[in-house]
Amino acid sequence: MSDHDPSNVPKPESQAADAAASADSGDDDEFHDARFPAEEEAQKLVKEAQEIKSEANQHFGAASYDQAISCYDRALAACPIYLDYDVAVLRSNIAACYLKLEDWKAAVESATASIDRLDKIIPPASTDKSQSDGKDPNGQQNDPKDSDAVVEISGDNEEAEQKELQRLKENDETRTNVMRLRAKTLMRRAKAKTQLGGWGNLQGASEDYQTLAAMGNLSSDDRLVVQRALRELPGKINQAREKEMGEMMSKLKDLGNGILNPFGLSTDNFNFVQDPKTGGYSMNFQS
Repeated sequence: MSDHDPSNVPKPESQAADAAASADSGDDDEFHDARFPAEEEAQKLVKEAQEIKSEANQHFGAASYDQAISCYDRALAACPIYLDYDVAVLRSNIAACYLKLEDWKAAVESATASIDRLDKIIPPASTDKSQSDGKDPNGQQNDPKDSDAVVEISGDNEEAEQKELQRLKENDETRTNVMRLRAKTLMRRAKAKTQLGGWGNLQGASEDYQTLAAMGNLSSDDRLVVQRALRELPGKINQAREKEMGEMMSKLKDLGNGILNPFGLSTDNFNFVQDPKTGGYSMNFQS
């Protein structure tokens, strides 16, 4: 694939300016709309975004991750904001770049932005159990056309039947693409959170891996990664929790001593006992 030359990409803003200039030469009393029709403008923007994305992919393949991120950002700027799947792909690709650069925090943020867009297309199954019985979040019965239910096709109208079959095929393709990208992006976010470390991040990584374990579209290699992570993370989470709780108690003790010292007391006069069941602490005064 040849390198993309940005100068060859149509710029809607420059073309709009030319149209406006032509309009100025006409009757001053006549209003001229210099904008493209919405559909035509969207097509141009999508084409531009795809061309920039291809350039970004080339940078990624050449391990030029900073340049790839810059191109993906340009593609995001060109892509119509309502195209949730296209935006999700770009955000996920940016997350992949940040993983290569070991910028774990930025990778988590980009992956989360991608998953948020995918959730707008197909909400996670765990978010609302009522959807499994054919009801929407408000308790209303879903339209069979918008669900995975079997749709009966009468065959009385061949043209209508073909349209319905095409719609069902497109829905299946959309679901497949969304679920594939969701799995890939969850893997990226879980890895970044694990590398960041800390109680909260490790717990978040465990939740992502648990979601992945319930998905049926993982490769054998990814499934092995998920299974290993779910075995190792509980111990890491406990260690991180104990460490952070210890640091917090130390800071509270220093703060308490600063308050109690003027009264001839210290935190040594208080006995903190941890409840092994809840992990909470109770405090007893001792002279």
